[in-house]
Amino acid sequence: MKRFKFPSPFTVLYIIIIISALATWLMPAGSYDTLAYDAAQEAFIVEGRQSGTLPATQKTLDSLGLQMDFSKFEEGKIRRPVSIPGTYTQQESQPQGFWAIVYAPIKGIYETIDIILLVLIIGGFIGVFALSGAFDKGISYLSVKLRGREKWLIILVTTLIAIGGTTFGMQEETVALYPILVPVFLAAGYDLVVPVACIYGGSSVGLMGAITNPFETIIASDAAGISWTVGIYSRLAMLVIGLIITIHYIIRYAEKVKKDPSKSLLHGLDIKSPFAGIKPKGTSVSLDLKTRVLLILFGATFVLMIYGVSSLGWWFEEMTALFLLAAFLLGLIQRSGESAFVKAFIDGAKDLLGVALIIGVARGITIVMNDGKISGTILNYAADAVSNTSGLVFLPLLMLVFFVLAFFISSSSGLALVSMPIMSALANIVGVPTEEIVNAYIFGFGLMMFVAPSGIILPSLSMVNVNYNTWLKFVSPLMLRLAVVGIVILCLGFLI
Repeated sequence: MKRFKFPSPFTVLYIIIIISALATWLMPAGSYDTLAYDAAQEAFIVEGRQSGTLPATQKTLDSLGLQMDFSKFEEGKIRRPVSIPGTYTQQESQPQGFWAIVYAPIKGIYETIDIILLVLIIGGFIGVFALSGAFDKGISYLSVKLRGREKWLIILVTTLIAIGGTTFGMQEETVALYPILVPVFLAAGYDLVVPVACIYGGSSVGLMGAITNPFETIIASDAAGISWTVGIYSRLAMLVIGLIITIHYIIRYAEKVKKDPSKSLLHGLDIKSPFAGIKPKGTSVSLDLKTRVLLILFGATFVLMIYGVSSLGWWFEEMTALFLLAAFLLGLIQRSGESAFVKAFIDGAKDLLGVALIIGVARGITIVMNDGKISGTILNYAADAVSNTSGLVFLPLLMLVFFVLAFFISSSSGLALVSMPIMSALANIVGVPTEEIVNAYIFGFGLMMFVAPSGIILPSLSMVNVNYNTWLKFVSPLMLRLAVVGIVILCLGFLI
């Protein structure tokens, strides 16, 4: 019998879209009323069963059971609608049929066109840079310098990306890092699983221990009605302990593979590296001035991107413009000529076209569930499941609930705003500090991000031609350990 081959990311995502559509036939439709702030009218707009306009005051929020500070709305920190506790109602079923399944990935591509365009422009940027040959020389040079110290590459990359994840939610941006870092890991003697573990795993553990991430920690805290600094020590403990466990786990696997390549999870799978053409030389090579300038410009582009996102408020439009401008500068320094530049840029974009499309198809899952009106039903089931338990049981269960919810709603800010007002309202009933509700959300969401098909993991794996099932085999033991750490921290936060 032929060995079973795991389906491609496109097939996996389409299967999930079909399952989501089937769920809209089997589950009752329902939703919570939502509240949004209209700055022009200086009023709250309620959508749902009791649609209308309410006075924009703290008293209104209190009367609705929303333990939130009105100033957060005035300051623009809460811009998206939030769910109102106790308002869930079943609605007329909206089952999603054949055409909904067909249109889902198309609508998803429309909704994620900003991310898709960034990926394609990055591909063109990489293609222009590869044209110079500086990549080959730089990797050869670095492989010699790292000889005997390869472990520090794992420690450094994982730590830096985890810092990005915990501070400003770095994850989508990591797609841009594979072309520059994967050849370095290959030159160090590791397999293709290791760079994914360091890059994507680093960002996920950063999200799981998010300290100042505005899209996760701050929005969730505001939606729960507390300051984001409350409960920060639990998140710091999760970040530090989780990072140590993750780095140790990666190093142990990487060194095992380096000593015996047959121990690799990719052994015998005929996985072709997308960077197979880069062959580091056995001896150090000298870097001429032009090569140094190109390498500096290449690296500086990524540094500027990270700085812009974390400090200047950049998002996809600015990042895309940055890589397009950097590609032009690389072409000018190389003096490659207009024809060669355009060809290299298009070829590079073409290499990442599959990755770009996966991002759009993944968004189709959320579209099907929202159009079928089952997202609110899933949230209501989750709230009921944990509402009548003791504190020590409630928090681990709530972390599990958020872990499951993150599978369906992979947006950190979106999940926080629809779920946190509901779950934080349960805190007083169960007798659990509100900050531990926020931490349970952060731990559960971050843990799911290691494997969520609707997130960035499938595009990341496509960058290195690694199958999803291989990643699951690698990361499952790590996730179990991190889950235990998260549960222990939550329980200690409740008891102390």
